[in-house]
Amino acid sequence: MTLDHALAPPGISREVMKSGSPEGSVGHRPLDLEPVTPAAARGTRLRNVPRWLRRTVGPLLLLTLWQVFSATGVLHPDVLASPGTIARAGSGLIADGTLSSAMAVSLQRVAVGLVLGGAVGTALALVSGLSRLGEDLVDASVQMLRTVPWVGLIPLFIIWLGIGEAPKVALIALGVAFHLYLNVYAGIRGVDPQLIEAGQSLGLGRWGLVRHVVLPGALPGAMTGLRYSLATAWLALVFGESVNADAGIGFLMNQAREFFRTDVIVVCLVVYAFLGLAADVIVRILERLLLQWRPTFTGQ
Repeated sequence: MTLDHALAPPGISREVMKSGSPEGSVGHRPLDLEPVTPAAARGTRLRNVPRWLRRTVGPLLLLTLWQVFSATGVLHPDVLASPGTIARAGSGLIADGTLSSAMAVSLQRVAVGLVLGGAVGTALALVSGLSRLGEDLVDASVQMLRTVPWVGLIPLFIIWLGIGEAPKVALIALGVAFHLYLNVYAGIRGVDPQLIEAGQSLGLGRWGLVRHVVLPGALPGAMTGLRYSLATAWLALVFGESVNADAGIGFLMNQAREFFRTDVIVVCLVVYAFLGLAADVIVRILERLLLQWRPTFTGQ
């Protein structure tokens, strides 16, 4: 046996080895060679699709199924109007200015409640997070109050503040304050102690540490609390505008409920959803601007 025969794999002749052709034959049969695509390359094809297009697939599919069920009678109009009917109702509300005026009133209520609740929640978190004495005086009371369903305080707010704008704004502020308090407090207490030691070794005093180390370290928690607070603010607005409101998106919903106008109700819900989404986008932009120093995982 020659050296070529000894080195040849089983079933492959010496002539095939000499030919050096990848399309050689084994037993006079051509080899079936299939290209192998790595899994990473297959995933890259999907990632090449624009992200906005991938994110619209789910909502478009849901709207298509909704329209099909409405057109075939599976979904009765008295239960839920079709997307086409809802679009026409929304166009009518926009054309006569009803929707824009209602949005302006609701946005004003959310803005005032967010400012008041944010100021109170952040101030309490700073007092409780920066001082052990402040924690002893503040934290137990806040933890006790936050377990009370704040929606259940509506009757008391009406008794204390009347039936005007004050109880609606107070309800929003209450929901905002608790979320900001918890996240800012957790952010302050979650600062790395080694950073504190490094600041002290550089000669920073108490207020220098608070300004240059503690507050920047607590900023991610504050941004998270702001996102939760905005979501709670819109939820509180829905409940607040159901209390003797004469303007706003909730007022439109109450009127539509009396006349069984499911199309108008859905339009108002869509407006709530888009306003909440817009607020979340604003907070995301703030996070990118204020937290550029923090490395984050963006997905693969």
